[in-house]
Amino acid sequence: MKYLITGFICLITITNSFSQQTISAKLIDSTTQKPIPFANVSYSKNAGVISNSQGVFQIHFKKQLSNKDSIFVSCMGYKPKTIAALTFTDSVLTLAPKSIELDEVLVSNKNYTAKEIIKKAYENLSKNYPLNDTKSRLFLRESHFNNITKNSIKVKETSIPELNQKFMDNIMKMMPKNASDHIEFLGDFYQSSNPETAKKLNIIKASHLYDKKLEVSFDGLEERFNSIFRKHVKRDSYFKIKSGIFGTKEAIDSSFFDSAEKKENHKKTEAFIAEQKKKEADRKKDFLKHRKHTVTNLQNDSFLLEDSHLNFLQKPNKYHFEISDHLFLNSNFVYKLHFTPKRSADYKGVIYINTEDFAIVRVDYENVKRLKNFNLLGISYQENLHKGVLIYTKNSKNAYTLKYAERENNMSFGIKRPLKIIEKNKYVKGRRKQNELSTDVHFIMSNTVKKELVVFENNIITNTVFNAFTEKPNVNPTYLPDYNPKFWEGYNVIEPNKAIKDFKSIE
Repeated sequence: MKYLITGFICLITITNSFSQQTISAKLIDSTTQKPIPFANVSYSKNAGVISNSQGVFQIHFKKQLSNKDSIFVSCMGYKPKTIAALTFTDSVLTLAPKSIELDEVLVSNKNYTAKEIIKKAYENLSKNYPLNDTKSRLFLRESHFNNITKNSIKVKETSIPELNQKFMDNIMKMMPKNASDHIEFLGDFYQSSNPETAKKLNIIKASHLYDKKLEVSFDGLEERFNSIFRKHVKRDSYFKIKSGIFGTKEAIDSSFFDSAEKKENHKKTEAFIAEQKKKEADRKKDFLKHRKHTVTNLQNDSFLLEDSHLNFLQKPNKYHFEISDHLFLNSNFVYKLHFTPKRSADYKGVIYINTEDFAIVRVDYENVKRLKNFNLLGISYQENLHKGVLIYTKNSKNAYTLKYAERENNMSFGIKRPLKIIEKNKYVKGRRKQNELSTDVHFIMSNTVKKELVVFENNIITNTVFNAFTEKPNVNPTYLPDYNPKFWEGYNVIEPNKAIKDFKSIE
């Protein structure tokens, strides 16, 4: 009995220890009770997570916790908080706003104007953001939201009975009005100090959350169209396709009509189509290449590059700057500057600059007008939204590196045009026109893309380590039909938003 009791006590102790390997909570403002997004929650000098847009964070520890382990929570404008990790049990954590004494402001700002601060930030770019060989443990989430607000084909005239209004309506119903998919991956990102050297990525784990039932398969639809055309369309015909004032002529492939003497050509055609489909499928499967491209794009979507869209450092005369506040961030005093365009610039936002070394530690930006607006002859395309957040922190060598990036884009596309398809045949006696389908097409779709990148660890490596690493090809994500909270259990990732948690495939 003594051994059983001792063993039971040990079991409870071990269970409690392992239950504390994960810490999860929601950060809120102690005054307003509102969530605090993008707060830094660290557990060592170069490792930590970021709270999501709802203020929620979760940390998975790689080692068994001890009484010496703590987590450090900090955010712009709030008093930092240190908490013992082993005894942490709160589901809600409050942060108190940090007041600033007038003497601190007078000592720190040295009476710089907003333009002088921006100029010093530009002069210190190479010093604050030097290029090094680095290895970063990061997590990326990429979400696509498609919304079709209008899709209709009105049949005005048809000589083919099967191609009637009911048939067109059924095709339009096949197209999903709303669809979304979410890609997530955790990996190690290798960068060289030479910007011309290709970056490398090691994907540790990845998932693709989407509904396969919303993928429209056109195979059956294609065969249905083929059977209709074989029944009504003549072998030697050609099509005149007209849309408004534009027109084109398309011949019919003779292999479309099956006959004994042309089966071999038909087989060759099918083989060619199959090969093209395989190439397209292989392109989509190059998951590693596209994720590496996405990470690089988010890094380059910054004020650091000369040709950046955020050109307030390179072209300050295009903007109006105003010092609006002074805040504390990780015990560092920062300027808070608002910028707005005064000429042809496209963006407005807020910049946070360290008063000591003039490093930009955070930028919130958003476009003030449509970035593209094309509308001609019934075809329209608009880029409506481009906004984001960039947060930088110091690494082990006191160089500033990207800690968090968020970017959201919205585009819309529309077609409102007449479409007429006329079958003609010059080998038939009488008039050449054989069949005609006249329609009005109206289609409007919007697409929103949101990307989030969080860097948990950033370490300086040697060029030898960089060159020694070899990427693993043919990496594919795990397909998830529904949100699965256990998929990322034991890994540090940014907490999912409501859209992901609520995602379910259609029964």
